Amino acid sequence: MGNRRFLFLLGTMAVNFLLFQSILVPYGNGNSPWSLGPENYAHVHDNVSDLVSEISNNGGVFELRADTNSVHSFPDKKGEVKNYSLELVSVGSNKRSIAVLTKNSKNGFPVKQILESKGGISTVSQLLKNEKMDSSDSTPSYGNLTFLENSRPRNDLFASDNSTAANIPRTKKMRCNMPPKSRTLIQEMNRILIRRRAKSRAMKPRWSSKLDLEVLAARFEIEHAPIVTQDKELYAPLFRNVSMFKRSYELMERTLKVYIYKDGNKPIFHQPILKGLYAAEGWFMKLMEENKQFVVKDPAKAHLFYMPFSARMLEFSLYVRNSHNRTNLRRFLKDYTDNISAKYRYFNRTGGADHFLVACHDWAPYETRHHMEYCIKALCNSDVTQGFKIGRDVALPETYVRSVKNPQRDLGGKPPQERHILAFYAGNMHGYLRQILLKHWKDKDPDMKIFGPMPHGVASKMSYIQHMKSSKYCICPKGYEVNSPRVVEAIFYECVPVIISDNFVPPFFEVLDWDAFSLILAEKDIPNLKNILVSVPEEKYVKLQLGIRRVQKHFLWHTKPLKYDLFHMTLHSIWYNRVFQINVRR
Repeated sequence: MGNRRFLFLLGTMAVNFLLFQSILVPYGNGNSPWSLGPENYAHVHDNVSDLVSEISNNGGVFELRADTNSVHSFPDKKGEVKNYSLELVSVGSNKRSIAVLTKNSKNGFPVKQILESKGGISTVSQLLKNEKMDSSDSTPSYGNLTFLENSRPRNDLFASDNSTAANIPRTKKMRCNMPPKSRTLIQEMNRILIRRRAKSRAMKPRWSSKLDLEVLAARFEIEHAPIVTQDKELYAPLFRNVSMFKRSYELMERTLKVYIYKDGNKPIFHQPILKGLYAAEGWFMKLMEENKQFVVKDPAKAHLFYMPFSARMLEFSLYVRNSHNRTNLRRFLKDYTDNISAKYRYFNRTGGADHFLVACHDWAPYETRHHMEYCIKALCNSDVTQGFKIGRDVALPETYVRSVKNPQRDLGGKPPQERHILAFYAGNMHGYLRQILLKHWKDKDPDMKIFGPMPHGVASKMSYIQHMKSSKYCICPKGYEVNSPRVVEAIFYECVPVIISDNFVPPFFEVLDWDAFSLILAEKDIPNLKNILVSVPEEKYVKLQLGIRRVQKHFLWHTKPLKYDLFHMTLHSIWYNRVFQINVRR
């Protein structure tokens, strides 16, 4: 009886073992781990496990290199002994490593590391460039690639050597290189703004404050603003409601107080970048921290709270190059938010609804998601599909500043009658849309000066500027993200911008009427672009050109801020959206 029980137990264990192993059989034409013959690579698994475990425990950051980390010799299906190199790479976290098995060769191993981020978790989507993608050098086939994720050895780590290209995982296209799954055009954005103005979505404060009542009183005054018929400083057609804008601006100057958190160290905090593509966030930070009219030292007196970090410096300081993993950037800002929430009582009172940030880097929507979800976000990447909330968030103009000492260098352009180029575009082939634009219009029509990247150098830069100064319309297609510095460049050089970017919320959307000084087209209109432009009556074009010249002052930085300039317009939109989103505990 005892022997029978023992045999029964042994048989049960064997069946369970086989069932468990069958779950781990590789996909495709891989063989089971218990198979005999040259296909059995199980002896390599132990080496992989040890190496991966060592990397994970040490917590280091590694890059995938072409040199050999470990070489193993074992027979292929034909019985021939071949060398394989085992290479390991960290993907930005000490808990995620990848093991790569390739045929050993004289040539370097051409690998691309591409990480996708879904819900904040980085995963490996592809790590291969095969011989067909190589240049002139003849590179042998590298066999199959397999992955080890989360630093745990798996029995399906290595597939058999005779795997075909069909079994090699394909590179997943990045979101920025694909058309959006949903599209929100400017007409729908206008409807969304009206709906959100009618009803606040902000959290009710945990306790009441007399400052909330001051903001609420300001809202009543703005909604019942005296009618403005003429104003020497404001051009009425530029605004949705010039009377409300003027009254709101006056109340901001008279009422608004801002507290700036001193927490955080340089270079991420309190260190503005004033030149280049992301200069907008730096100029605002500099001018806000120098300001004496709005800034208060006592947070108890503040209507709004500014979190002065640079999204550009965050990327520069913390991002692991080529890792495609931004989780640590978002975690850094979450820790910062947790810190000010614990240290001060103001963030928790409103859930962050009276706090704001100003960020121009493309990654800012991702980095500020969840932990800063209810804050007012002034973002260059104002994409409604990436969490931008119309009526609460502020679309920040992306300004390319070429000179810190003179940010208005080369300002202006030719008068309308001297602009003989119908439309102009030149730029890098970022994203999917610009390729479509060039496909339809590059070298197709003498009136349409549509180019790809211009050569580097001063002469090329001046040619670019002169083209914008001499063109009636400047085409502003989206790049990797919905925003583009060409919108402000067109205003800078007095060229009517033609914005082609579905889901893009234009700067200061809550107060400006962009139909008064720009054309906003759907991406599907690119094949019909010239017909649309030539169909604009001359009278309307002259009005658009006048609108551009009058709106220009609202898009300029000054070393010492001026009334209605870009600094004040940004601060006003933050104030304006707070006024119309405030929720008071009575």
